[in-house]
Amino acid sequence: MTRGIALVRRPGDRLADGLVTHIERSDVDVALARRQHAAYRAALADAGWQVREVDPADQCPDAVFVEDTVVVCDGLAVLSRPGAPERRPELPGAEKAVREAGLEVVRVEVPGTLDGGDVLQVGTTVYVGRGGRTDDAGVDQLRAHLASRGRTVVPVPLREVLHLKSAVTALPDGTLLALPDLFDADALGRPVRAVDEEAGCHVVPLGDDLVLLAASAPRTAALVAELGFTPVVVDISEYEKLEGCVTCLSVLIPAP
Repeated sequence: MTRGIALVRRPGDRLADGLVTHIERSDVDVALARRQHAAYRAALADAGWQVREVDPADQCPDAVFVEDTVVVCDGLAVLSRPGAPERRPELPGAEKAVREAGLEVVRVEVPGTLDGGDVLQVGTTVYVGRGGRTDDAGVDQLRAHLASRGRTVVPVPLREVLHLKSAVTALPDGTLLALPDLFDADALGRPVRAVDEEAGCHVVPLGDDLVLLAASAPRTAALVAELGFTPVVVDISEYEKLEGCVTCLSVLIPAP
């Protein structure tokens, strides 16, 4: 029995042309990125997830960051409307994948914008980053969609950071690991545990005590272990050059 489905999308030939907003552009080794993505997929499979590939969107350099295209919550898939217009052609492949997974599908409509990377689910609370890629209309539409799942949506103002989950994510027990200077931490209404590595606030609970995080956060991996969890470490250096992190390379659909 698997934990569920993990949707991924392989990097295309134009990966190195991906958008960068808050960092300087540096050269991306696409061949290395492909090897790293293969290792990322293997880590998901080893953790018990059935890895399914979303159809390519090779005209879109950022398509590998599949998390931004859809938010999955309790059998519902909310198709996003990315804040960067050049990313919107990524949506048809994501819609096909979630429909094939048997999810109910709704969408964020004009004029709203929403990136999945701005959506952090902790229990029945859904925090949504309000910043450069997600606007108030997108937050409102997500709130309306998730009301049927009994979720409370809380907007969180962002500072100089691409997405909310670039600044804060949650361990399996709900502990929030964060770089609190990058967002309005008070808006969360709960304490955060500050980390001292940029990649340390990007974690993905994989089920049981397993926690996926990047090789660039070794001190955070040690902290995760001290807290009683098992770190699953992957090298995603080429994606970090594009403001990517372990969260945005997959969409997890837990088994019912």
